Amino acid sequence: MTEELIDRNPDILGGTPVFSGTRVPVRILMEHLEAGDRLDDFLEDYPTVTREQAVELLERATAQLVGDAR
Repeated sequence: MTEELIDRNPDILGGTPVFSGTRVPVRILMEHLEAGDRLDDFLEDYPTVTREQAVELLERATAQLVGDAR
């Protein structure tokens, strides 16, 4: 993915990190997954977020956690 994945703009939800091009906070994806929802459920509920955005966010989070564990 070549564009920014996350936007932090004080004019959008007070600077809460959102998926780029949307008003969907990144934390909403994590909350869905923590609740046991499938990725497809999240994407159905928030159609402005693409599968590619959600997967890339999860991949980056995993890489960060694995990197921190070393």
